[in-house]
Amino acid sequence: TSTNGIKTSKYNPFTFLPLNLFEQFQRIANAYFLFLLVLQVIPQISSLSWFTTVVPLVLVLTVTAAKDATDDLVSKPVPPLQTFNLNNLFPVLRLRSEKWMDVQVGDIIKLENNQFVTADLLLLSSSEPLNLVYIETAELDGETNLKVRQALTVTGDLGEDVEKLADFNGERFRMEEDVTHFLFLFFGFAGPETKLMQNCGKSTFKRTSIDRLMNVLVLCIFGFLAFMCVILAIGNCLWELKAGSQFTVFLPRQDGNSAGFSAFLTFWSYVIILNTVVPISLYVSVEIIRLGNSFYIDWDRKMYHPRNDTPAEARTTTLNEELGQIKYVFSDKTGTLTQNIMTFNKCSINGKSYGDVFDYAGQRLDITEHTDPVDFSFNPLADPRFVFHDHALVEAVKLENPEVHAFFRLLALCHTVMAEEKKEGELSYQAQSPDEGALVTAARNFGFVFRSRTPDSVSIVEMGEQRRYELLAILDFNNVRKRMSVIVRSPEGKLRLYCKGADTIVYERLHQSCGKLMDVTTEHMNEFAGEGLRTLALAYRDLDQEYFSQWKQRHHEVSTSLDDRDGRLDELYEEIETDLQLLGATAIEDKLQDGVPQTIEQLAKADIKVWVLTGDKQETAENIGYSCNLLREEMNEVFVLSGNSPEDVRRELRSEHVGTEQEGCGRPSSPPGKRGKVLPDEAVNGEYGLVVNGHSLGYPLERSMELDFLRTACMCKAVICCRVTPLQKAQVVELVEEYKQAVTLAIGDGANDVSMIKAAHIGVGISGQEGMQAVLSSDYSFAQFRFLQRLLLVHGRWSYLRMCKFLRYFFYKNFTFTFVHFWYAFFCGFSAQTVYDEWFITLYNLVYTALPVLGMSLFDQDVNDKWSFQHPELYLPGQLNLYFSKKAFFKCALHSCYSSLVLFFIPYAAMHDTVRADGKDVADYQSFALLTQTCLLFTVTIQLGLEMSYWTAVNTLFVVGSLVMYFAVTFTMYSNGMFLALPSAFPFVGTARNSLNQPNIWLTILLTSILCVLPVVTCRFLFIQLCPTINDKVRQAKTKDPPLPRRARIRRTSSRRSGYAFSHAQGYGDLVTSGRFLRRPAPSRSSGLAHAGRSTTSFSPMGRSAGYSPTGRPQNAKVQDVEVTSLQMYRSVRDPAL
Repeated sequence: TSTNGIKTSKYNPFTFLPLNLFEQFQRIANAYFLFLLVLQVIPQISSLSWFTTVVPLVLVLTVTAAKDATDDLVSKPVPPLQTFNLNNLFPVLRLRSEKWMDVQVGDIIKLENNQFVTADLLLLSSSEPLNLVYIETAELDGETNLKVRQALTVTGDLGEDVEKLADFNGERFRMEEDVTHFLFLFFGFAGPETKLMQNCGKSTFKRTSIDRLMNVLVLCIFGFLAFMCVILAIGNCLWELKAGSQFTVFLPRQDGNSAGFSAFLTFWSYVIILNTVVPISLYVSVEIIRLGNSFYIDWDRKMYHPRNDTPAEARTTTLNEELGQIKYVFSDKTGTLTQNIMTFNKCSINGKSYGDVFDYAGQRLDITEHTDPVDFSFNPLADPRFVFHDHALVEAVKLENPEVHAFFRLLALCHTVMAEEKKEGELSYQAQSPDEGALVTAARNFGFVFRSRTPDSVSIVEMGEQRRYELLAILDFNNVRKRMSVIVRSPEGKLRLYCKGADTIVYERLHQSCGKLMDVTTEHMNEFAGEGLRTLALAYRDLDQEYFSQWKQRHHEVSTSLDDRDGRLDELYEEIETDLQLLGATAIEDKLQDGVPQTIEQLAKADIKVWVLTGDKQETAENIGYSCNLLREEMNEVFVLSGNSPEDVRRELRSEHVGTEQEGCGRPSSPPGKRGKVLPDEAVNGEYGLVVNGHSLGYPLERSMELDFLRTACMCKAVICCRVTPLQKAQVVELVEEYKQAVTLAIGDGANDVSMIKAAHIGVGISGQEGMQAVLSSDYSFAQFRFLQRLLLVHGRWSYLRMCKFLRYFFYKNFTFTFVHFWYAFFCGFSAQTVYDEWFITLYNLVYTALPVLGMSLFDQDVNDKWSFQHPELYLPGQLNLYFSKKAFFKCALHSCYSSLVLFFIPYAAMHDTVRADGKDVADYQSFALLTQTCLLFTVTIQLGLEMSYWTAVNTLFVVGSLVMYFAVTFTMYSNGMFLALPSAFPFVGTARNSLNQPNIWLTILLTSILCVLPVVTCRFLFIQLCPTINDKVRQAKTKDPPLPRRARIRRTSSRRSGYAFSHAQGYGDLVTSGRFLRRPAPSRSSGLAHAGRSTTSFSPMGRSAGYSPTGRPQNAKVQDVEVTSLQMYRSVRDPAL
């Protein structure tokens, strides 16, 4: 039997050691050090002790393993959907508490209000009327509006009978998560078989592009190392044959070893001596640098969100420099770009626009947090969270302007919102879509309060007076009609149809007398649309009783027929929704998160392409695209890919491809099946956008069309994919990674973004009200999308710059250190003798040069964070791998070769046949070794100073302190006392004091240092003067603080219409007008207002599906002697006190 336990961690106690060691030895350098360790235990080869390699190797493996274990534990503390949530019950002939992980397929579970669901379940019965439950799927898709699920009639009849429920043996279906009073569910799919886990994707071991490049470079270094060792081994063989025979008198060969065998041993000896070309300390330093830069992200107060006390968090420490190379950002929409909060911002009523604020001179003012809001204290039922700033609209309401009253009366009546009133005056609305809830809330605050509903009535409070409207019909919304209407009878007996919908649809049905008003309202709506607001047109029609009676009869006949029922109903709706009178328009803002447009604008300037992958419908996604500056009116064209067949999609792609690819258009795409090809960027004249619908996206992702799609998409400035599944999100990311060879970042907030986050090189989770599923699978997390620009343009760029400087300098200092051995071999008979003191070899990377390079790698900045934002183009070199690449590595090797030649031959020539001032000889091996290593240390330290752009007290202390440490250690180890204590370990007795007191030695050090750095200084000067980079230009201009960006408020108009304020699917009309499962009597009102009971009329409510109930029973059936209110039918929490 399947259990509900899941595992999202990478390791367990049994697999940690082998898996982690396997991953670590995928680094070629680690395998190389293991090979060196084996060589060093062979005494005939090794000239160094075995512990010089085993200690640092074990240290590196241990530190890395500890870090990986910590990352795995910290990043996966709770499995998705809080599997270990307690206090959930399931009956096995009785109810008992059980952990979620122990629940099995086939169990019956009882859930109560506000509990999580962590499996795929089938709804059996509910405490609510109609066996409905209202579920919130924010942790899955970021949507905060409630969604409705309804049990089948056959299982709904089981009710709360535990014995009947325990006997249930049904099929397996799927459900998301619920919030209702209580319900019973059948446990369907569990653990790894759930829909969520099936769409999460696999966890992969992520490595940076620098790591992958390092593996290639290390292989090249090994090849070059072998080449050098072969040359030296051949040299040893020749030397043994020619000059070596002269030494056999006092240095006899052991066991008659030949020159060839001596060369063989020399080869392996030099492999050990020259191994410092890839020192093991390199990887220790890399891990320390990454850890330090991760702490900078964790400690950054500018990425802290105080509203919900959420700091930024680097959940992995291995990907920091990758943040400085991002080319593509794939973002979710709901909860990531938007707050999923709709606000009523503006409206147009009878040709007058409301919502803007003007000063005494008539100038429009920007609305800020300091702007005085409207005082709604006159309305005791107003929502205290609603904010509006135009006082003129409230005055019009108070002055009883008839058009304004009709406008808000329409908003209070024409909807399918469900009201709940736990306490007197404390209303809460549950809407099918958040924008519809915003409209009803606006009407509530302006004095038209939707209070309750029954299947055939709607009760509202108009300016303090309770009024009950008889609900005669709901002409429900769908994606074809793009509007909804209600027909109501007022308490005075007047019949009226209220309609709201997309302006293009409503305008076609207006009376011809509305022409002038329509022109003015259109102008207002264009202005609203230009500000990215979602618009709706509102209209009404007074109906004649005789005509409506005839229409009602025809509606009843059509709704009960079986022949083309939907089509005939649409014709009836079209008939009655004509000759409408225009009231005005509403403008709803789908509130973006703070700073989203500015962030996307900054990323675009940094040549980072943002693709939005959302499960929302096309109209909503396009609207958000315009709101956040992803799509712009100034674009040459926004293509829409909406074909319903492979041929249609291919035709659209080719036509759009020709339209966008201004240079080299018509080039054939690569044949399918040949993967691994890199698709180059192509020049485009103009700016284009691409919108892809979900049903069309499946075809371009096929092998035969993927290159055409990718080429077209990459030539567009913005790409929006709508109605995509979690799997499609991951497929789009993988397609770009494969053919563009670019670094990708995916950012999302819900469980449906997990697969995309795992597929991208960098995954970022938004931690907010939508849950923690994306965060738990991410590499970095923070609370707001706007922090992404600081993560990339500041922390990412600095991390990449520091890592590249570190690698260039580290290879330079170690290549220079090692190549001196190579030159010295030609003067020591290829005997594998070291040119430096053995203690200097041991301490060079560990003490003398470790802290200065770490200081540079942790604190260096080319420009500060303000200039990074002022000049986003500073980010471009990271995308192009300009700071560290194979070319940069080759230049570094050439520079090291030159420096090593100077460091060997200048001291060699300076000491040749040289004597002290007192006539004593200076030219001995120990003095030469001391001079060479001192010149080396001064040279690499000066080179570090030239690399460093940002000097701090810590950097200065590290640089100066390392030189002081060198001389202190040298004089101590070369002292008489150390020699007397351990003569064999400290043979350089007196060398320091005898050599470093000679002026010619210091002159040699100065000359060598100047000759080493002079070419570098000369080249940099010439490049800055002749062809300066963007970094050079910005650094020259950063003597003063950057100017603060001034963003002028630009008011623009647009004929483009945003998504209309409805849900994605068909509305709640059927449920609103359904009269079944009304099981509880209505509570009495304490306010003394007129009671909103059921109407006694014999007319049956007429929804789109009148005569059909989702429960399978007749919709028009009456329940005798039961009074109902919306408080009973459409509530998510039952309060026994009511």
